[in-house]
Formats: sequence, C-alpha cells, structure tokens
Amino acid sequence: MLVYCRSLQNNFLTGPVPTNIWQNMSFDASAKLNIDLRNNAFSRIEGNLNPPVNVTLRLGGNPVCRNANSLNISLFCGSESGEDDMPNLNSSKMECTSQSCPMGYEYIPASPVPCFCAAPLRIGYRLKSPSFSYFPPYIRPFEVYLTSSLNFNLYQLYIDSYVWDKGPRLRMYLKLFPSVNSTPFNSFNESEVRRIRDIYASWSFRGSDFFGPYELLNFTLLGPYANIDFGSENKGISTGIVVAVVVGGVACAVATSVIITIIMKRRYARHHRAVSRKRLSTKASMKIEGVRDFTFKEAALATDNFNSSTQVGQGGYGKVYKGTLSDKTVVAIKRAEEGSLQGQKEFLTEIKLLSRLHHRNLVSLVGYCDEEGEQMLVYEFMPNGTLRDWLSAKAKNTLNFGMRLRIALGSAKGILYLHTEANPPVFHRDIKATNILLDSNLNAKVSDFGLSRLAPVLEEDGTVPDHVSTVVKGTPGYLDPEYFLTHKLTDKSDVYSLGVVFLELLTGMHPIWHGKNIVREVKTAYESGMVLSIIDSRMGWYPAECMERMVSLALSCCNDEPEKRPSMLDVVRQLEYVLKMMPETDSVSSSIELVPLYSGKSLTSSSSYGGTSNEVYVSSLNVTGSDLVSGVIPSISPR
Repeated sequence: MLVYCRSLQNNFLTGPVPTNIWQNMSFDASAKLNIDLRNNAFSRIEGNLNPPVNVTLRLGGNPVCRNANSLNISLFCGSESGEDDMPNLNSSKMECTSQSCPMGYEYIPASPVPCFCAAPLRIGYRLKSPSFSYFPPYIRPFEVYLTSSLNFNLYQLYIDSYVWDKGPRLRMYLKLFPSVNSTPFNSFNESEVRRIRDIYASWSFRGSDFFGPYELLNFTLLGPYANIDFGSENKGISTGIVVAVVVGGVACAVATSVIITIIMKRRYARHHRAVSRKRLSTKASMKIEGVRDFTFKEAALATDNFNSSTQVGQGGYGKVYKGTLSDKTVVAIKRAEEGSLQGQKEFLTEIKLLSRLHHRNLVSLVGYCDEEGEQMLVYEFMPNGTLRDWLSAKAKNTLNFGMRLRIALGSAKGILYLHTEANPPVFHRDIKATNILLDSNLNAKVSDFGLSRLAPVLEEDGTVPDHVSTVVKGTPGYLDPEYFLTHKLTDKSDVYSLGVVFLELLTGMHPIWHGKNIVREVKTAYESGMVLSIIDSRMGWYPAECMERMVSLALSCCNDEPEKRPSMLDVVRQLEYVLKMMPETDSVSSSIELVPLYSGKSLTSSSSYGGTSNEVYVSSLNVTGSDLVSGVIPSISPR
C-alpha cells in the first residue's frame, strides 16, 4: 500500500483543528495518508472530526488534547504505535531469530556481543518538568545522563517506550541490562539490584536543569529477581534491640521530671522575654528536611551584625541583607522589621512551600531563623537583584529585547511548575517585577511565596473545584480584576499578574503611575496602532514580528475574562516560539558583560541587533513618546 505523510509538527500552528484538511490533499483513495500535527497550539475543534479510515491524524502535544473526553479527541491525542516517537533500537532481536532466551531473559538491543541474552530490570520513570517538548533529539544525551549516573555502559540502558503526560511530563519505561562480562548468570546480583533501586528511589542522580526533576513510578522484579525482597532488611527484632527498648523505656521514665522542669523554665523565660512582638515559637513544628535552622548569632555574624553596608534591598516585609555563611556560601537574608506586614502565617507558609518546591526558575530556600523575637528567611543570593531594578528609569544598565524575552520565559516556566508539577499545585498570588530575581547569568527566578495558596484538591465526589475562595491579597496593579471582585483565586489569576510583568518588560513602566494603569495604556495604544510609542526606548533594536507577538501575548494574559486568558502552559509554548523566531545570535547570547548588580561595577551597553538578517527590525529610540517611564513613584507593598 502506498503511504503519504504530511508532517506539520512543532510549527506553533494556532486556532481550531482543521477538520477537513485531508479533503484538500490529493492522494489515491486506495493509499494511506498520515497527517502529523503534534506539538502545535491547536486549542479547539469546530465541526466534526471524523477522518476517513485510510487517514491517520495525530494531535498529541496540543492544548485541545486536554479535552480528551469530548469529540473523540482521545483517538488522535495518544501515542499510537510509537513508530515516529522514537527509533527502533532493538534491532538485535531481528538478527537473532534463530536463538531464544530463557524465561525472564531477552537480547540486549545494543550489545557489543551479538545475540547476548540477559535479565533486565524494568523501571517506570517520569521526567516531571523537562526543558523540551519533543524528545527524539535528546534521547542520546538522556541515555548518557542516566548511564553515567549509574556507572553503566551506554548499551546497558534501553528506552522501551515513552509517552507525554499532562503537565507536560515525560513518562517512560526503561530496561537496565547487566554488563556482558559481569557474571556467568547474565543478571545483576542482589547487592547491585539494591544499589540501582536505592539510586532511583532516593533521587540520587546528579541534578540536571535540562531534564529537570524526576520520579520513580515502579521498579519491577521479574525472572531471576522475583525473589528479592526489599523489605527483608528490616525484618525481625534482634535481642539487642529488645534490650535497648527496655533500657530506653526506663531511662525515659527517669528523665521525664527533668524534661518537664526544663520545659516549664523555658516557657517562663519566654513569657518574660523583653521583646515588643509576642510570637509562639515554631521551631518544634518546622523541623523540615533540607532546610537549615539558623540561630540569630549565625545570621548576625553572616551580615556583620546587620551592617547597613550589607543591605541590598527593602520591602514591606523588612530589609534584605547580603550575608556570607561560615562555609563561605553567599546568601540573602530577609529580616522582618517591627510591624512587618508578613505575619506568622505567611512566614510559615513560605518556609513549608519552598522546602518542597525545587525548580531552576524558583529561588531556593537555604534556611530560616525564628528565635529571640526574630523572623528571618535565608535564600540563595541573586547578585543581579530584582527585575524592577533593571527596568527602573534610574537604572544605569539595561536589557535588550532578547534578554527580556528569556526572563519572561524563565518566569513563566517557574509559575508553570507551581501550577502543574507541585503536589499539590500552588497559586503564587503575588507575582510582580520585584518578586522576580535575576542570578549572575540574568536567569529569572520567582521568589516570595508568603501569600501563596495551595490549589483545590480532589473532593469526595471526584471533582476538583476550579478556584479557591479567599480574602483578596496581592499588590495593586497586578491583581486579577475577577479575583478582586469575586474573591475566587484561580491559576488564571497568576496568568494575569504575569501578563502585567510582561508589559513592564516591554515598556519599562510601573503597573500604576501618575494615576494611569499599564494594562489600559498599552491596550489603548495597541488598538490605535501606536504601540511602538510606549515600548521602552532603552531596549534598542528588535524584530517587529517578535515584538508584535509579545505585546499580543501580554494583553491576552491581561484579559478581563479569565476564560479568555491562555493557560500557563500555552504562555510558555508561545514564548518558546517567539524565542525561536529570534536571530540565533540574539536569542542565545549577548555582548553585555554580566556583572552583579551589587558589585559596584557598571555594565557595558547592550548590543543592538545587526542588519545582516532579512528580519524586519524596529527601534523605539526615535519614536515620539517612547520614553514614558516613571522612576519616581515608590513601589507599592503587598496589602
């Protein structure tokens, strides 16, 4: 049978799925037609999607697949045989048909020894937040990443299959084979099986910003491994343990009165402590793994007793200091001031959330201090300060369009992780330019989770509410109008706030300045065809089509109707597409010298885009009214 293939995947095609696309193609009725529309941005279906039996349509990776229960979409959104998803690596099976392997054994697909039978370990594995949406080009780097972490040869790993889950997350099934010269039994010994399982189960793979965090779905033991019991290590209670329990019980009884006395003394001392703020100590409830409990003395020593020369910022919560710990780690210490707007609840919320959120675009929490009437949070230090620092009219340095685009994408990826990968998901509720920090390479990291709320969870009837009802909190100018009016917090509330940040990136304006609102001003200029008049004049040259798409995306995020705003996943995909449209030299690198904002050294001016490309470039430098930037309005603190 003759097979025709039409591939339009990875082209960021938008709008409805073309339900009659096969009618516009000429091919023999007796032939087969494969139409590949995967990894685009089709969001809906208009009409009936009912292709002929000889037409195969693939829609995986499109937003419309989230409605997999309607209009037979699920028939076209799944991974079919996988023939186009990944290469057939198991070619050795075809070459060894004259031989057969024992039960539980199979040929190693890429074995250096032909037709070598071995017993594989079968593993279910999922990447929770990869930096890519199309896997085939990265299969080999992924294989190198895994095998190097396991001290394996490349041929010992075989990716049996993979499929994209909602998120997007990449689920795959792996087979690990023993070395061809490991044992005479062609299988792993028990200690090696335990070692491999411990590496997967304890998240011991070296960190990878590209492949992101992962999770172990299953570790299947078949064939020669079927009798291995991972629980056997803890079975049985030795005589020594019994004796230890008895002695420990006696010791506890003797020590009880001493402990009670100490506790009473501490409570009495705390009650009479001379501090203006009365707080209940939270140390007992905050012994959180991976988060360090700092003493006040350690924090003071790191900042030279909170010397004003170490202060790098200040907000409604208090002052932020640059500190150096005893192990020479540079950190940022946020110290609450008297009458701080962040109370005990927000303090605990931020610690608990950040202790379990780990993503390359989220600021990492190093530890906290909660003693002597103090509230302090210790973060990784971001040498280039906040995004607002760089957008201010008073800033000595500036960002070109490519840098701003990458900052927008990094911020969106951080929020996407909160919405789809955190368990349970999180609504940030206070996204703004001052809460987006920049590291030494100007990579964006979202910070300040004091006002964050957990997303709704599954209810008894099996439904999940689409919002959280809560008291309105946030920052004026960034607040979702619908949330403000109805007190219903959703993921689209964060989309709105991030859209405002995008408008700040493009214009340099504050969300509210001189009684004007940035969303209203940009929308008016856009509808009147004068949008270039409010683009930040310090940005330099930029491709006109890229700017048009960025403005359109930002305004769609700020739509008054939440249902008309894109999801955070759609935002990330659109930003990735705009970044791909950029000339390669401008989307990847820049001539700006990356010098920390707090180093005291000035930056060189950013490069303008060259004229050798066929792209249409625009500059806002000579456009009348393009310098509508206010740097004199004080920042607005959260309510």
